[in-house]
Amino acid sequence: MDSVTQAVLGASICGSLLGRQYGRKAVLSGAIIATLPDLDVFIRYGDPITSMVSHRGFSHSLFVLSALGILVTILWRLLFPHARASAGRVGLAVWLALITHPLLDAFTSYGTQLLWPLAATPATWSSIFIIDPLYTLPLLIATLIGLARGAAPATLRACNWALLLSSLYLAASVGAKFWAEQQATTQLSAQQVEIKRVYSAAQPLNILLWRVLVRDIQDRECEVIVGLLDRLRAPAGHQYESLCLPLNSDYTQLFPPLKQLEQLRWFSDDWVRYDIIDDLLVVSDVRMSLGPGQYTFRFVVAERIADDTWLPIIPYQWASGHNMALLKPVLRRIWEPVPPLPLQEWAKRVGAGVPIPRASPDFQELGQPGS
Repeated sequence: MDSVTQAVLGASICGSLLGRQYGRKAVLSGAIIATLPDLDVFIRYGDPITSMVSHRGFSHSLFVLSALGILVTILWRLLFPHARASAGRVGLAVWLALITHPLLDAFTSYGTQLLWPLAATPATWSSIFIIDPLYTLPLLIATLIGLARGAAPATLRACNWALLLSSLYLAASVGAKFWAEQQATTQLSAQQVEIKRVYSAAQPLNILLWRVLVRDIQDRECEVIVGLLDRLRAPAGHQYESLCLPLNSDYTQLFPPLKQLEQLRWFSDDWVRYDIIDDLLVVSDVRMSLGPGQYTFRFVVAERIADDTWLPIIPYQWASGHNMALLKPVLRRIWEPVPPLPLQEWAKRVGAGVPIPRASPDFQELGQPGS
């Protein structure tokens, strides 16, 4: 989730558990503690794929953060030597402020390595968008009350209510996700699509509109847009808009294995597609997108050097397919199922885009001196 949400979640947790004893100090400390895991964004890696799969890594590990919680608790006791709460209560507040950060991140689509250093596929429960005002608002209000009122009983009440309401909203997002998947798979099954895997994600800023991805036995990705309000506002016989596109997974056989590509496939649980654009092989993470062709993360991983010869390269970023002008029709789609989103038209962007210049002039192909 965004940094503001993480900060007000930590502030509300510490305000609830320690507000009576420490007042504003608890709220402020909770906000700071909850943002610590995201300091990994300042670490630089050699290429954009490695940077992507390394974010939310060790700094979001439940094991690492539990150990960090002990150190932060000791530091808290040093900073506030006149104990107003037991070490156990302080430790619980600090630990919850830390571990709820990666747990909340895991509810988004990006991927969070909760069990680092174990090589488990990153958690991506994808029931909430990275920014969702309805989740954040109660926590923000509670934080502001805590900063204004200090150790007053109003701070505890506000923080407790905020945590309850935000948790109920998160639970509702999980229910909405499963309902959307059921609607999409039912429609595709009726269209004779043989389903292998399903992935779904909330669309921007809400949990009422869902993008459901289905992989079938023909190595296609079928995308379905499902709105929770469609049944109330759509005409009789309404069908959710859907589109199936080939994933082109066989393109990976064109060149020798590439470590970064395998990392991306692991990180995304293999929810990727491949496209040849101007003698370049572009791989896209299909999980984070407004629709077909609107992929946020796209990378060049190989170049054609002859008619049938491809060479893997140090990956570099390809222009994002996102067009922010499309955000307005996507949000309007929440309550207006007709006309449907033009998925076929958007799909034309799959093979389009302008590459981002390579980061370094001494770029080297893999296997060449200096790589």
